[in-house]
Formats: sequence, C-alpha cells, structure tokens
Amino acid sequence: MKFTKMQGCGNDYIYVNGFEEQIRKELKPDLVRRLSDRHFGIGGDGVIFINPSTEADFEMEMYNADGTRAEMCGNGIRCVGKYVYDKCLTNSDHISVISAGKVKYLDLIVEKMPGQPGDRGSVVQVRVNMGSPVMEPALIPVEARGDRVVDEPILVDGREYRMTCVSMGNPHAVIFARDVAQMKLEQTGPLFENHVRFPKRTNTEFVEVLDRKTAFMRVWERGTGETLACGTGCCAAAVACVLNGLTDNAVTVRLLGGELLIEWDREKNLIYMTGPAVTVFEGEIEVDVLQIMNGEL
Repeated sequence: MKFTKMQGCGNDYIYVNGFEEQIRKELKPDLVRRLSDRHFGIGGDGVIFINPSTEADFEMEMYNADGTRAEMCGNGIRCVGKYVYDKCLTNSDHISVISAGKVKYLDLIVEKMPGQPGDRGSVVQVRVNMGSPVMEPALIPVEARGDRVVDEPILVDGREYRMTCVSMGNPHAVIFARDVAQMKLEQTGPLFENHVRFPKRTNTEFVEVLDRKTAFMRVWERGTGETLACGTGCCAAAVACVLNGLTDNAVTVRLLGGELLIEWDREKNLIYMTGPAVTVFEGEIEVDVLQIMNGEL
C-alpha cells in the first residue's frame, strides 16, 4: 500500500489515496492502529483516507491513532488540500472536502518553488472555511444546563477548572490557565477526555492568552493524546477567547508545532483557519489483509 506522510504544525497523519488503495472498512481500525504506531509502524497521529465523493470534490475519511473515527481535523484537512493539488487530482485552487457528512471549503495558496519544473507550483498554505461554531451543549455534546457552556466550572480529580465548550464538528473543552507550557498533560488530559460530562469524550485545549491578538495552546486530543497542534482545537480556543472577552476576533494561536491564524467572522458566524501543509515523505508498506484479520501485524 502506498502512503504519504504529511503534517500541519507538527500534527502528522498518514495519507492514503482511496481512489487507488482499496481497504475493506471493517479492517481499517486495526490497520490504522498498526500504521500509526511510532515504533512498529509508519508513525502518526492517525490515518486519513482521501476518497471520491458525490457530495463534494473529495471525502476525508479520518481515523485517530487508536483506530476510532474522528469527525474533523483542521490540520488534516489542510494537508488533504495540498495532497489532491500536488498529486494533480484537481487543477483548482478552490475545492470542497466532506468529512463525516460536513462539507468544508478550502482556498489553496500555491507557490512556485525554486528549481521546481513546470508552472504548476505546489500548495504551501491553506485557508479553510471551518463553518459555524456550535455552542448548544447537546450538540457538542456535553452534559450541562442552559444554552451555552461558557466559563463553567468542572471538577477534575478534585480540582475545579473553568471550561468553555465548543464543537467544530468535534467536541472541545477549552480551559484557560497560566503556565500552560509547564502543565502535565499526560496526567490531566485523559481525565478530561473521559470525564462523565462528555458522552463522546472530548478534545481538551489548555490556553494561555498572551495579548488581544495572540494565545498559546497545548492540546490533548481524544483517541490520540497530546499532539503538537490541533486545527479544530485552535478554532474552538479562538471562539472561547472571544466569548470570554479575552481577545479580538482574529487570533494567532501558537502551538508546540507552529502557528495558526484563526478569524471569526461574527456577522456571518463563520470561522476561517489559515496555516501550513507540508509533505514529509512518501513510501510503500506491505499490508497483509489476512494478518490484519488475525491480529498478527
């Protein structure tokens, strides 16, 4: 099976061309776990299959590293945009991608690299219309009263935190804190992810506001653990910053793996995310379907 390793701000995934590689759906969770393993597989935060679609230009079928399906990944979808353009699956720099039934619209920023043959160039950044943030607790989902969860207390391991919850197609709990760089996410993250108030688990963003236009964030992703970046998490964090009166509507979110610009158009209630997409390497790996079925890989 051929694959491409890509990353956006250090959030790395294994990309598989679903137009060419046919893997039975019931085998994918175990295959994903094995490919994502950083010691015995290729290594990544998960696997994304790029498939044909009748509802958009392409489908993004995304899996976390533990083999569970995920609804959306902001860094992942930017890399999908780069993949389909650089691989000549599209000639347009404006495309649509559907993931878990939701369509996103991408503007591909193409540059001609020195020494690159031809005039086509390659994608270096992608601006994504991430749609409208969802604040209704039942739709996030989070167990709560009222029509929003903004600066609401949550008790985790005997300590009270204040959270703001947002869905960007997947659930997020944003926690504002000081000295985020020193936090022990490997201890705190799983407690939030599996908290009883999140019926489908949650991604958790720990955010330190630096000024009206800048925030620093670390993220614990559901089904993966701490990652160097999370695009949807940055969108949720920016929304939370604005709802709590901490920043302007445009926020540069600094991550362990880079920076993303998040803009909330309040009039249209749309979130725009702009950031890099990078190809790391390509390769081919032997995949024995019988071994996957028997759990031997």
